[in-house]
This record gives sequence, structure tokens and C-alpha cells, in this order.
Amino acid sequence: MGLCVLALLPATWMFLTADGRLRTPGDVPRTEVAVVFGAGLWDGEPSPYLAHRLDTAALLYTTGRIKVVLVTGDNSRKDYDEPDAMRAYLARHGVPGRRVVTDYAGFDTWDSCIRARKVFGVRRAVLISQDFHIRRAVALCRAAGLTPYGVGVADVRDTTWYYGATRELFAAAKAAVDAAVRPDPRFLGPREKGIAEALARAG
Repeated sequence: MGLCVLALLPATWMFLTADGRLRTPGDVPRTEVAVVFGAGLWDGEPSPYLAHRLDTAALLYTTGRIKVVLVTGDNSRKDYDEPDAMRAYLARHGVPGRRVVTDYAGFDTWDSCIRARKVFGVRRAVLISQDFHIRRAVALCRAAGLTPYGVGVADVRDTTWYYGATRELFAAAKAAVDAAVRPDPRFLGPREKGIAEALARAG
């Protein structure tokens, strides 16, 4: 019983930390920046799950809820470039390229959150991910020093969804460690002005 309680502590922490920070696209506060987390590519294009996240970002942009989108994902090798694929998808769906900033070293959720804060200078953001992942994203971004609101994208309860939901139970433990230890991301790099410049262009 004690082991079960210990195993559930990280998920409980994650749930409580994100409590009150989740919104729908229609009631999320107007916020300058949205952060979209990568979710894989299929033949160089966003996977269906990633496309749904980007569709939500485009909706928030076209309805005036956000001004700039930070797309964060994996570009650890030349033949795999999540951020540029995300940027191109958003451009095809009504978000001008000058309003999209790319983070090429968002290798996991913690890296994306800490880089958003330390590298891109984001202090307040709308986070966009699937509903099974959004609580972890909110909890980690709060630990990284952001004031986040989470918009969870609902998807069909297929095999991928159940895999992702189950994976979150194990990922919660790593998230709790990251929040406690607050390690530097795999690649930190210098400060970047992309967000500030995009906001300046947005007025």
C-alpha cells in the first residue's frame, strides 16, 4: 500500500499544481504568447495529434486570443525538423510566419518550458497540448517560472490516446524530479530575441 501511495504522489502533485490553470479555447485569457509542444512528424508533416495542437493555436490567433506562437520541438538531426514543419503548417492555416517563433531544442516538456523562460524570455503563456499531457506541461512550466494557462486538445480515444494517457503516469515521476531539481535543458544556448521582436511587430 505504501508503494502505491508513493507511486501516485507525482501524479497527485501534477494534478494539484495544474488545478485552476486549464481553459478552453473560448475562455482562455488573452495572452501574448502561446507555446505549442511537438508531437512527432509523419513523412515530414505534423502527425495528426500535432496538427490538432496547431489547429488550436491557429484558432486562438485568428480569434485574437494570442499574438505570437512559440513552436517547440525536436531538431536533433538534419532529416527531422519539428519546429519548421510546425511553422509551415501554421502559415497554411492563417498564422503569418512573422508571428511564429521556433525553438529547435525542445527535446522534452521540461526543456521546452525552461527554454521558453530562460532563452526566449516568456513569462506568461497559453500552453497547447493533448488533454492527457496538458497538466504535466502546466506543472512543469510553473516550476520553470512561467505563469501558464493550459488548453487541452481532445482527441479520439484510440490506441495512441490510451498509450499517451498511460505514459503520463510514468512521466509524472520524471516531471516531479525535474520540478524539484530544476536542471538546465539539454541545450540552453544564448538568449534569443525572437519573441520580443515578433511582439513588437504585432504592436
